[in-house]
This record gives sequence, C-alpha cells and structure tokens, in this order.
Amino acid sequence: MKMPADLLALLRGTSTCYLSTIMPDGSPQITQTWVDTDGENILINTVEYFQKARNVERDPRVAAAVFDPASPRRYYTVRGRVINSTSDGGVEHLEALSHRYFGGP
Repeated sequence: MKMPADLLALLRGTSTCYLSTIMPDGSPQITQTWVDTDGENILINTVEYFQKARNVERDPRVAAAVFDPASPRRYYTVRGRVINSTSDGGVEHLEALSHRYFGGP
C-alpha cells in the first residue's frame, strides 16, 4: 500500500514516533524513537539488544504513531510487520538522523 504524501513528509521531517512492539508475555511495549522512510517503508534505527529489537525478532508485528511536531494533534498510525532488519548502513543512518533531529552529531 502506498503511503500518503502527508505521512511521507512527516517521516522525512523531525516527527515524534512511538513504536509499539509485543513483549514475550503478550503485553505491549512502547518506545519513542526517531523515524525515517525510504519512500516505501518506515525506517527505525535501533540497537540490536534494545527491547524493541528483541521483541521484533521474536514477533514482527508492530504499530507506529507518527506525530506532526508543529501540531501534535495531527498524526498517522500505521500497523504492520517488520519486513527486514539489518545492520548494514546503520551507523551512517543514525548519523543522518542525528543531523536531522539535532542539527549535528
């Protein structure tokens, strides 16, 4: 399914994103995180041993809420499955996100 242009714009900006994953006992786990897109997918950069990464490895079902920083009452929610996880380019992607969100490393 193609993402709406407004959602793509939020993903390319400095939006707040809350990612929900599923704990081993079935309860939800929510993490605030930086967010990005490649134009087709939502991209989340995390550390392998963080809880959200461990949860996704076990159960790829997730939900995300992406908020407009200029108007937090404007947001998108997305539900789906993680389709890929890689460390390739992770450091460079994190550096780019740091520049986007904070203006530097």
